[in-house]
Amino acid sequence: MELVSFEWWSMIVRWLHIFSGIMWIGHLYYFNFTQTPMMPKIPAEQRPAVTGFIAPTALFWFRWGAAATIVFGLILAWMSGFLGQAVALGIGSHDKRFAAIGIGMWLGFIMFLNVWVIIWPNQKKILGLVTATPEERTRSARIAGLASRVNVMLSIPMLYGMVANHFYA
Repeated sequence: MELVSFEWWSMIVRWLHIFSGIMWIGHLYYFNFTQTPMMPKIPAEQRPAVTGFIAPTALFWFRWGAAATIVFGLILAWMSGFLGQAVALGIGSHDKRFAAIGIGMWLGFIMFLNVWVIIWPNQKKILGLVTATPEERTRSARIAGLASRVNVMLSIPMLYGMVANHFYA
C-alpha cells in the first residue's frame, strides 16, 4: 500500500506554489505601492531603519519567493503532465488551457529574471551591500524601479494566465 499518493504530493506542491507566489507578488506590490512611494515622506534620520533592516529582509523574501514560485510551478506542471505543452504555449495541441497556463508561465519566468538579473543586483548597490558611487546608486535606483514596475504590469496578465486554464473545459 502506498503511504503517500501522487495526488497528495501534487496537492503539497500546488500549495507551496501558491504560497510562494503570494509571498513574491505580495512583496512586489508592497515595494511598488507602499515602500517606494513612502520613502520621500520618511524623515531622513528614520530612512536607515528602512534601508538597513526592512528592505534587505523584504528583498530576501521577494527574491526567494520568486525562485520558489518558479521551481514549484515547474514541478507542478510536470506532475500534472502538461509542462511541455504549456512551455510550447499549446502550439500543436490547439488547447487553450495550455496556451493560457503557458503564457502565465512565460510571464512569470520573465518576471523571475527581472528579479534576479536586474532588480537584485541593482538593489545591492542602492542598499550599500556592494560598493557603488553615488551616481551608480542613482542609476541603479532608476533601473531597479523600472524593472519592478514592469513586473507589476506583467503580474496582472501572468496571474490571469495562471488561473485562466481553470476557465476552459
